[in-house]
Amino acid sequence: MNQTAVEPKVRTGKKLSRQATQLISTAIALLALVVVFTLSNPNFISMMNILNILKQATPIIIIAIGQTYVLITAGIDLSIGSVIACSGIVAAIFMRAEWPVWLAMTIGILFGAAVGALNGVLIVYGKLPAFIATMGTMTTIRGLALFLTQGIPIGNLPKAFTQIGTQRTWNVPNQIFIMIILAIIFGFILAKTKIGRYTYAMGSNYEATRLSGVNVNRTLIIVYTISGFLAAWAGMIMTANVISAAPTAGDGYELDAVASSVIGGASTLGGEGIVPGTVLGALVIATLRNGLNLSGASPFIQKIIIGIVIITAVFIDRFRRND
Repeated sequence: MNQTAVEPKVRTGKKLSRQATQLISTAIALLALVVVFTLSNPNFISMMNILNILKQATPIIIIAIGQTYVLITAGIDLSIGSVIACSGIVAAIFMRAEWPVWLAMTIGILFGAAVGALNGVLIVYGKLPAFIATMGTMTTIRGLALFLTQGIPIGNLPKAFTQIGTQRTWNVPNQIFIMIILAIIFGFILAKTKIGRYTYAMGSNYEATRLSGVNVNRTLIIVYTISGFLAAWAGMIMTANVISAAPTAGDGYELDAVASSVIGGASTLGGEGIVPGTVLGALVIATLRNGLNLSGASPFIQKIIIGIVIITAVFIDRFRRND
């Protein structure tokens, strides 16, 4: 019996209502943080500091968008921090070999996408749990980054590349514009295309989606490829920002990506999440870090506070799902 792909209906009115409520709640939390930190330090609300927050949040927002895709399928991608480092290193190696900047960047970004696709293949055809598959590639790719550099950052990169991280347009850092463009593109894909609908359907009910005729294997590989692709873009931006490619870049960023997605409304159980919520979630974390820094809080205290925020967000997610 031949089956044709059926458009799975995955967004009920109740789900949309929960997402809207979560988006509003995250926006209110962000606004509350801005008010509190402004009252404690008037310099917090300065244009310079606001742009600094956005600049710091840019790579987190980009990788968190990819992580949101993965979380919606009830998976996780632990390799994105390593991809950030290694994609920047791959691009830097070709730049130092005097390849055109655009071509070196393309190779670095394709490297990240290839790692994402490998994750998808390991999960789909290797039948490995997402946690195990991506933890394996996380370690392997981080090791590759250290091997390629022998632990020493690659500097002396072309000015045409480093301008991505250092130059401004209309007094706004260029990397912020890149982040906005990527957020719009992948927000549209998730909300308005078949890939997005299939992604939600897989997270809501994998088996029903498969039986409806959707090529779930291909969709899952695409989702992880998107995550790797976006992690590589974050790697380009971070490398340009610090004007060197370091093998330790992106260390621990995968946790920030998960936290941003969950705070923004993505569910660790799958089936829920939106890009605007993820962007707000990343801004909450960046604002919290920036405000605590300006307040002179110890980095150790900052980790404790952010950890509590993450636990609270996951708890609220479980509570919403049981409602």
